[in-house]
Amino acid sequence: MLLSVEDLSKSFGSLRAVQNVSLEISEGEALGIIGPNGAGKSTLFNLITGVLPADSGRIRLAGRDVTRDPPQKRCHAGIGRSFQVPRPFENLTVFENLLVAATNGRQRSEREAGDGCAAVLERVGLIDLANRPAGSLTLLQRKQLEMARALATEPQLLLLDEIAGGLTEAECNALVDTIKTIHASGVTIVWIEHIVHALIAVVSRLLVLDFGEVIAVGEPKSIMDSPKVREIYMGIEV
Repeated sequence: MLLSVEDLSKSFGSLRAVQNVSLEISEGEALGIIGPNGAGKSTLFNLITGVLPADSGRIRLAGRDVTRDPPQKRCHAGIGRSFQVPRPFENLTVFENLLVAATNGRQRSEREAGDGCAAVLERVGLIDLANRPAGSLTLLQRKQLEMARALATEPQLLLLDEIAGGLTEAECNALVDTIKTIHASGVTIVWIEHIVHALIAVVSRLLVLDFGEVIAVGEPKSIMDSPKVREIYMGIEV
């Protein structure tokens, strides 16, 4: 297993955001995570990346316990992550944004990181915008840059948090094609998304969270056909 999460829990006062969540992700797999707003999805990512400390449970990456490691150490170990709302350094160019990620995430000099950053921009379709200020990008381009910054750290495990949110159908399809290419290159992906048709175009398994608990996990079609999952999603367009 590349990632193993055992009985992970996190509460905020009386609110139990994540309750005894366990999951295993094989190297090279693509796993989708779905659930209504407030289900604990982003909190789970924050626990895996070390943004939040776990109340209990254990996280292992490639067999090594990283439960108490700070975020930067987990990034160095191979966990990359995008956020729901892209917040690039707007006064820096697209290329400079990647250099910041690469030099800090992989502790490399700018000279060492330069070629790798150019290759990432080529992969996500931003190479022609390398010298453009990040603040001038469209929403799709900001999403691509958000993903590129995570890839610049050369992750074994890429966590995508609602990367397709707010995009048009055509933009969403373009992003899905990019994610497929990234996955085909050998990067293990865990993707939180409300746009389920985009998600199941990439992932081989779905995990459903509700009120911080794992409700179901399995092959996408069987999960989406589950009456329990349909009940959870009642009133939410999928």
